[in-house]
Order: sequence, then C-alpha cells, then structure tokens
Amino acid sequence: MAEYINIRGQNVEVLASDPANPTVGQIWYNSTSNTLKAFNLTTVGAWATGGSLPAGIQMLGGAGTQTAGLSMGGVTPPAPTGRVATSYEYDGAAWASGGSLATARNYLAGCGVQTAALAITGSPQVGVPKVATEEYDGSTWTAGGNTANARNFATGTGTQTAGLVWGGANGVPAQTSTEEYNGTSWTAGGSLATAKHSTGGAGIQTAALCFGGRVPPIGSTNVTEIYDGTSWTPGPNMNTARRYLSGTGTQTSALGFGGYGPPGSLTATELYDGSSWTTDTNLATGKEQGASANSAPSSAALYFGGSITGTATANTQEYAGPGAPNTVTITAS
Repeated sequence: MAEYINIRGQNVEVLASDPANPTVGQIWYNSTSNTLKAFNLTTVGAWATGGSLPAGIQMLGGAGTQTAGLSMGGVTPPAPTGRVATSYEYDGAAWASGGSLATARNYLAGCGVQTAALAITGSPQVGVPKVATEEYDGSTWTAGGNTANARNFATGTGTQTAGLVWGGANGVPAQTSTEEYNGTSWTAGGSLATAKHSTGGAGIQTAALCFGGRVPPIGSTNVTEIYDGTSWTPGPNMNTARRYLSGTGTQTSALGFGGYGPPGSLTATELYDGSSWTTDTNLATGKEQGASANSAPSSAALYFGGSITGTATANTQEYAGPGAPNTVTITAS
C-alpha cells in the first residue's frame, strides 16, 4: 500500500484557502482557519433539505429523478376531502406547477420520468379505488389503459411504456396482484407471495424490488420480494419493519426510507446492495405517505411531501449516496 510520504513527500501544502478542485487523498494546511484538512469520499450517505412543495401534500404519487422530479395528486388538508389533481415539477432546486390530472386522487402509484410518467389507480373518494391510468408527456395528462384490478395503496415502478404495479387494497385488506404495462394496456404478472399494500419499490418491469409494507392483520413488515419479470421470490429482510415508505434505485442497488412504524413517522434509511440491507444516515425529518422520484439511482434519491406525525408537509429531502466528495478537518482525536 502506497504511503503519503511516497506520494506527496514530507511537506504538507500551506494554503490560504481550501483548493477549488482537490484530489482524493490530498492533505493541506489552511493558514486562514489554522486547520489541517483532507479530501476523501464519504462512506455513508447524507440527506439535505431541498426546495419545498408549494403546499403540504400527503398520499401522493411520484416519478422522475433528483434533478427532474414529478409530484402527482395526493391530499392537502383537510384530508381526506382535499384531493388534488395538480402536478408539480422539480428542477433540482424548486417546484413549479405542471399539468393537472384528469381525476384528482390520492393513494396512487407513479413511475417513469418527468416527461414520460404514469399515474396509476388511486382513490378519487373515500374507499373507492379506481382502475384509471393517466400518461404524462411533460405538460399534459391523457388517458392510458385501465388496470384489471382497482386498487389504492399500490406501488409502481418502471417506465411509461414498461410499467409495473403491485399490491394495494380494494375492499379487501390487501392484494397479491401484479400487472405489467406495455404503453397501451395492462396484463397480469406474477403474484406476490404475500398480500400487502403501502410497500416501497425500486427497479424496472423485469427486475423489481418490493420491500416493507402492511400485511393485514399483522401490521408493518420488513419482508423483501424480488421480481424477475415472471415471478416474485423471497429476498433479505429490512432491518426496520415499516409501511407507507418510499424507495428508489435498482433491484441490486436500492434505497428505502421513511414510512410508519410505531410510535410514528420514521427517519430510518436503508441501503440494499443485492444481497442485504444495511442502515444508512437517517432522514433529517421522519415522514410517511410521501413520494419519491423512483427513477432516480439509489445514490441520488428525492423524497417529497408526505405526513409528519399526521400533518401534511411540503418538505423535500435530497440524498447523496456513499462516495460523494467530502472535505474533512483532521484533529488529534
């Protein structure tokens, strides 16, 4: 293993300010702050506050990426009568109004990107889940193919022309049903091993990940299921059982965050590497019933809206995964 003395020599640079473009492993002395500093890559992720939604919204759907996110539908206080059809678009700093859904609804599933998204099922009124799908082109929502099963509390992932939806509820405590979208119509996919709703999700139509959720009448679960485009198989359990959580990433590199687990809204974040879940840096604020930009990689998540101990929030949080650039101060300890 190379040692610092062989790479940089015996002298440490003395600089009046931190270098603009340091290299990994670089060490310098800042003569202005009188501190010894180094540049490395983070070993854990970090959450930061992003631009707030124009209003507190919970039970909403989401799509897109961290720098091009999409919020759809949901409820603004007083819930549950305040259902909205509005969409909002995120540019990495602020939210702006987008096109409105044809049907205002909450507890819907979303997937795709900001300019090609799906809004799937949900409830336009209390206890009445629908089969309606709407497609977004970046400005306007239009009718898509209906699902075979009406549902709310479902989870979606994939793209506008290769979408996937699973689980949810419809007059029964939970469903095992999975459906696949080809850009025109929905067809049946393989069933979940366990009926559940309000799960987290990641991946694409042929390689998806379902984690957490509610399994009536037991309550929150930490179970993971893995989809190969045909069938679901068991995966490793999460460390924290929860429901109403969100997720993003791929089947082999996913991030699960937030949700509800007694006694309330959770801050817990977990990172999946294809074989196990590990705990990561907590959210700055515990939330449930929010939405994520679920086309984002696990290293750049976007989590917006939701409920903080029962109150709808406009809060947005952005995640930077392990491996982000990081300047540290070296101390004697």
